[in-house]
Amino acid sequence: MLLVASLRRSVLSIAMLSTLLGSSFAVAQKPNLLPDSLPQEGVPQGEIKGPFEWKSEIFPGTVRNYWIYVPKQYDGSEPACVAIVQDGLGRAKGWNLPTVMDNLIHQGEMPVTVGIFIDPGVVPSPHEKAQPRFNRSYEYDAVGDRYARFLIEEILPEVGKTYNLSDNPDDRMIAGASSGAIAAFTAAWERPDQFRRVLSTIGTYVGLRGGDGYPTLIRKSENKPLRVFLQDGTEDLDIYAGDWFVANQDMLSALQYAGYDVDHAWGEGGGHDSKHSAEIMPRAMKWLWRDHGQPIEKGVAPNRRVDLLIPGEEWKLVSDGHKFTEGPAVTKEGDLYFTDIPNDKIHRVTKDGKVEVFAENTGGANGLMFGEEGKLYACRNEDKQIVRYTTDGQMEVVVEGVESNDMVLVGEEGYFTDPGNKKVHRFTFDGKHEVVDEGIDRPNGIVASSDRTLLTVADTTGRFTYSFQIQPDGKLAHKQTYGWLHTPDSNSQSGADGMTVDREGRIYVTTRMGVQVLDQPGRVNLIIDKPGAGWLSNVVFGGPDFDVLYATCGEAVYARKMKAKGFHPAEAPFAPPKPGL
Repeated sequence: MLLVASLRRSVLSIAMLSTLLGSSFAVAQKPNLLPDSLPQEGVPQGEIKGPFEWKSEIFPGTVRNYWIYVPKQYDGSEPACVAIVQDGLGRAKGWNLPTVMDNLIHQGEMPVTVGIFIDPGVVPSPHEKAQPRFNRSYEYDAVGDRYARFLIEEILPEVGKTYNLSDNPDDRMIAGASSGAIAAFTAAWERPDQFRRVLSTIGTYVGLRGGDGYPTLIRKSENKPLRVFLQDGTEDLDIYAGDWFVANQDMLSALQYAGYDVDHAWGEGGGHDSKHSAEIMPRAMKWLWRDHGQPIEKGVAPNRRVDLLIPGEEWKLVSDGHKFTEGPAVTKEGDLYFTDIPNDKIHRVTKDGKVEVFAENTGGANGLMFGEEGKLYACRNEDKQIVRYTTDGQMEVVVEGVESNDMVLVGEEGYFTDPGNKKVHRFTFDGKHEVVDEGIDRPNGIVASSDRTLLTVADTTGRFTYSFQIQPDGKLAHKQTYGWLHTPDSNSQSGADGMTVDREGRIYVTTRMGVQVLDQPGRVNLIIDKPGAGWLSNVVFGGPDFDVLYATCGEAVYARKMKAKGFHPAEAPFAPPKPGL
């Protein structure tokens, strides 16, 4: 019992120490506080409850404390807004945040809001001569959705057992300083369906655990409905991982470029401390909570190099209830067909939007494509065949004895990928086939340029797409790791799968991070959000004007109207315009 009690005391002291270490800045001098940061006569004061201890499952072995600020106006009759602050009560008090919230709630400048002030986790040491594991950087500096899931799946439900908390993302603010700031931004970036107001002070957007990539991702990614306030000082840290003030200016520049609702406050001479952030806290809170009750909308990027998205046009559901959708293909008129591999079916979408079965017992058909003669070609992998279907669903075998995943047709011949054997094959419509490439770790999606001279193959396990030049005899030459893809922090594999091409020569690649749009030189210009939570397997342009992007994602199929047009493989070859280099 004495050992248990001793360990418990050490855990609590370690959690406090972790907060101090993580907040390794001290206030050099007292901040010049505005009246809204000071107690005011006649203003009801909220209550701070805690500390409460939490043992996480998402961060195994960790123990941490959290506190709850409950405004005097809270009565539980209606859901309260939420303000989550990293680094616990110490951070909130360093900003004078409870007092600021008292004043602003009383003035009506912000809604009734419950504060959750939470420490980073610590894995206690097994004995007094050992060092505990401080989880702060692991939890806070990392990009990805892990910390957001910790809040969404563990902390909010726990606090919600006692307090009536709003689940509207517009009612949730998340805040932090230093590594806690990037943790706040990351949580909202990954889960804008949960958090939409972000307060970032002296944010650590530098090369510690990948946060230095945010300015680039902000510029390339489809906008999210976020409102962000940034604070930093000109004398912030400049160390091995980067220059904090420069990094925060890069964040501001990127958010402005992409059209986000963003404001900032730069302190002259301010270092890695809380002085300036405490001084501007009322202003920041008023700005973040302004017009509460009105939804925070996606901003529109005014100067994005590739302007493919139409404001207000989102992904729309075409069909769901399948097991795993793949192989979207369109007719010359732009009508959609797709496969449901586990259910052994090919479906088509009629002009009135009805989804019907086109073929059954399809041998696990995966990749599809329509040929010039109007027949539907399919990778029937379970039977080791490439087949084609007539318009009335009659099937004939084209190639036998091959393993296949996805295909592309180029005139009167085609190419298909064989991921299990790391091969790319060429085939002709009279049944002949040959291996034209070996060695890509997992060749998957495959497309040809509109002039039929270049072939691109996706590698699911890598971060590159491979480019080949198609020779007059159909063989492939000049292989290069050409297209560079973004990968998530949680997995070094891009998940590159199906692809399609538009009339400008851009290649749309389905990946773990969404649809990555590469220009002709192989650079990602835009990342379009995934339409659903499942595996994003493939895309194709269709519709009457070939300006609708169809996506197969998990058990569903989606559509989105674009400022771009695709083309049908049966169309006469044409050269796309010369790209900007």
